[in-house]
Amino acid sequence: MDVDEILTEIEPKVEQHFEEEETFIPGESKIRLSRPTYGTAEVMESLESLLSTWVTMGDKVQQFESGWSEYTGSDHGVMVNSGSSANLLALKALEGTAIEPGDEVIVPAVSWSTSVFPILDVGATPVLVDVDSSTYTIDIDAAEEAITEDTAAILPVHLLGNPCDMDALVELCERHDLALIEDCCEAHGARYDGDHVGSFGDMGTFSFFFSHHISTIEGGMIVTDSDDYLEKLRMSRAHGWVREVDDNSEFVESNPEIDERFLFASTGYNLRPTEIQGGFGIHQLDRIDGFLEKRKSNAEYLNEKLLKYSEIFSLLEEHPKGECSWFAYPLLLREDAPISRDELQSHLKEHNIETRPILAGNMARQPVFDSIPHRVEGDLEHSEHIHENGLFVGNHHRMTEEKLEYIWETIDKLIEENI
Repeated sequence: MDVDEILTEIEPKVEQHFEEEETFIPGESKIRLSRPTYGTAEVMESLESLLSTWVTMGDKVQQFESGWSEYTGSDHGVMVNSGSSANLLALKALEGTAIEPGDEVIVPAVSWSTSVFPILDVGATPVLVDVDSSTYTIDIDAAEEAITEDTAAILPVHLLGNPCDMDALVELCERHDLALIEDCCEAHGARYDGDHVGSFGDMGTFSFFFSHHISTIEGGMIVTDSDDYLEKLRMSRAHGWVREVDDNSEFVESNPEIDERFLFASTGYNLRPTEIQGGFGIHQLDRIDGFLEKRKSNAEYLNEKLLKYSEIFSLLEEHPKGECSWFAYPLLLREDAPISRDELQSHLKEHNIETRPILAGNMARQPVFDSIPHRVEGDLEHSEHIHENGLFVGNHHRMTEEKLEYIWETIDKLIEENI
């Protein structure tokens, strides 16, 4: 049998598998932080790659790169094997030009490990600053106060899909001649003033991990409008060789004694994605708008319900120009709340509702910072409050009205018992 015949025979069974409906029993069924975003189309595309034996980076990756860059309004997209690798490559592209050894890069304290650690990998020092108390994104005043003669870049994080104040950040970076890399790993589809996040800075980075808005299982992407950054990203992604450079003639002609297939013009890594990941991405793009609408609807439902306890919970606020894509639904208790974060977390766990901290909380609290170069600007008051009093529950396309109602009733019961 040829590949097409095999796929035709298998596809009805795969469709049947994904058509099976999930049964939710309140109190017994677990409400998970995330659910798979893929279905028959992605599985069949993956099988086609496996059966054809073309599984390493190729046409499907390129097709997804083109689709994602078009979706975000960027000129170029470079797919990699994770969002963490996307941050690493973006900083690597600035190495030797915008960022020199000993420079500083400003990053919000409430972020993720690989929003911070790649800064060290390019010989720079991370400077942790506080976040805004209402949006959980980088505090612009704190960022400005942290700028010194050594500052080379700012790496804001659109936390939980909530856009930062991009007008202020762009103006700040232009005024101080700083590079701007947007960490959009949790912000698929988020917009600021009508434009997609990731399209404002020198580069924007995205993650397509299993739990994100759309997924390629593992995977990431860097978007940019710069032709120069594009070539640096492509070389660094694959060993430092020039195979993927649009015009490698300069390198080839000046090194005629070296096989051009193995001509290295840059230091690099192996951060390439697979065709299976690229194939996933092609079909996930068709689903993203529906996923985003559902996440927004879920958040609106819980926001409306939790207004009853506005004196207990601080609800996430969007910038007036921002459109949050609601990676998750955060629950942040006020200082004088009648319950603690731990009590809330335990109560939700007892009722089979999964939770987790808001990202890594205040990264400055992590023990690794005892052994790495870094600087902290200010007291990180708001980051500390989120660390001590915040968590989030899942928000995804499989979050039915019944599940949302159960989450609300579970929270409502706990609060009523403690006020």
